[in-house]
Amino acid sequence: MNILVMENDPKEWAVIQQTLGGKKHILIPVPNGEQAWEYIQSGEARFVIASWETSDVKTSNFISRVRTSTLAQSIYILLITPKSEVGIPLNQIDDTIPSPLKPADLKNRVMIAERIISLTSSLSEAREQLENRAVFDDLTGFINRAAFLRQSTGELERSRRASMPLSLIALDIDNFKAINDSHGSEIGDAVLKVVSQVIREKSRPYDCIGRWSGDEFVLALPGVIGADAEKISERIIAGVRGTRIEVKKDAPLTVNVKVSAGISSLSRITTSTEMEPIIQQARQAMSRAKEAGGNQVFLIYT
Repeated sequence: MNILVMENDPKEWAVIQQTLGGKKHILIPVPNGEQAWEYIQSGEARFVIASWETSDVKTSNFISRVRTSTLAQSIYILLITPKSEVGIPLNQIDDTIPSPLKPADLKNRVMIAERIISLTSSLSEAREQLENRAVFDDLTGFINRAAFLRQSTGELERSRRASMPLSLIALDIDNFKAINDSHGSEIGDAVLKVVSQVIREKSRPYDCIGRWSGDEFVLALPGVIGADAEKISERIIAGVRGTRIEVKKDAPLTVNVKVSAGISSLSRITTSTEMEPIIQQARQAMSRAKEAGGNQVFLIYT
């Protein structure tokens, strides 16, 4: 672990070095709060040992800067304090240790700090995973319906301001229920993964793609109109059609997957244009493609 040390007393620095120096910790001496802040901003350290008496933490705004910042990771501050703690902002400090330093005490305080930093990291990772689960679909990796509505609405507004067209593609697996009924949900999940992979490969890297529900997907394509949206849909359909999923039970079996697409294409976007009606129009176009036999594209201009 990297530890920033703001201690300008040679005797105290020697105690820190002798107690904590070695392979486990990398001690980084910093003369002032400005340099310490640069290290922290770069993400090189999350642990600071600072002396209230010999560093500039008393006169600078280093502590308040750290505490009011929007850093991705929290910073642990262990303050070396004199006998009197008058004037020290204890509510902004994680822990204090009295001067002169005692090696055993310093070791214990650092062990506590390590446990807290580790716990904080675990909690941050868990929070990030929960946030991702609230946005992304675990099976396909696409954003979920709520996230798609938010993101596609943003794309709609950007297209309106730039006077650009926008197309919305709705995709549905024609024979998904039959696949699930015949081969089970495990194979159904495998089909969804393959179809989502094809959709990703055949669309642009910056396109907004979501899993709407079950075996239905939606794509918001800014700057795309009519025939170009059809070409993208046809590439996806052809890509899925060319994909085979092998099922091994009593005997080898191949599942053929077919997809229908519906497109709602807008050449002009006004302040009253909303995303949900566009999505519903694309889904209606998709239903018409399925009614016509499936494995094809139906386009609606709006």
